[in-house]
Amino acid sequence: MLEPIVTVLAFLASLGLVVALGRSSTARYEAERARAQRVREEADVAGAADHPAGERAPGREGWWLVDESGEQPGLLAGPFAERIDADWAALSARLPETARPAYGVRLVDGSLGRRQSPQERAWLVELGRQLDRLSADWDDLLTDTDELTTLLVEVSAALVEAGLGLYDCAEGSTAGGVCLIPEPGGRGILVTWRQHDRMSVDRVHGAPLESAVQRTMNAAIADVLTQMGFPVMPVGTTGCHLVVATQESAPAS
Repeated sequence: MLEPIVTVLAFLASLGLVVALGRSSTARYEAERARAQRVREEADVAGAADHPAGERAPGREGWWLVDESGEQPGLLAGPFAERIDADWAALSARLPETARPAYGVRLVDGSLGRRQSPQERAWLVELGRQLDRLSADWDDLLTDTDELTTLLVEVSAALVEAGLGLYDCAEGSTAGGVCLIPEPGGRGILVTWRQHDRMSVDRVHGAPLESAVQRTMNAAIADVLTQMGFPVMPVGTTGCHLVVATQESAPAS
């Protein structure tokens, strides 16, 4: 007598589980479809009587697609929450090839008031943390208008963008990194690589390998900076390189 009842209850439980899973999948599908629809609506500017940017109230900050081919940049679409959404809109809609993503706020006159994007603000914070690692040798040399200060920031930014962090002189870290030292003659920046203490101090792999790695890293850093447009030259046979502030200040070879 109990066996049929148990069978029916098991069937009903299984049916309820299937229904619940189906509802969950349907809800996720509907959410994704709604999101995709919103992106398409923001991107679909073709054939519209007015630009979508012109239909939005001023003051909303975000990513916009801007046509900068004319004297007065024109807003084509936006704002988008993420840059990737703006890039996708530029690809999927029939927009001019000159359309470029830009971050800012739409002004009352319909133009774009440019602002620092969240990514740019995060980058500046990260760069500031790297600059805090510089040695005390720089303290009396840096000013807001000094050419060497500008060079130091630009070189530091280029290295960090390439994935090469600065050596933390302030904390006396055992980890490695790029050392940036003011050139005594004030012509520029001495750049060299510092290996981890295990390699450079303890020499756990031996002196020959330590020397080989040092040469390799010094050459790589010099090559990266050269590729990024900085005037770089070797200093003697030390493996260290000098990045000069201007071409004119470079010493004669």
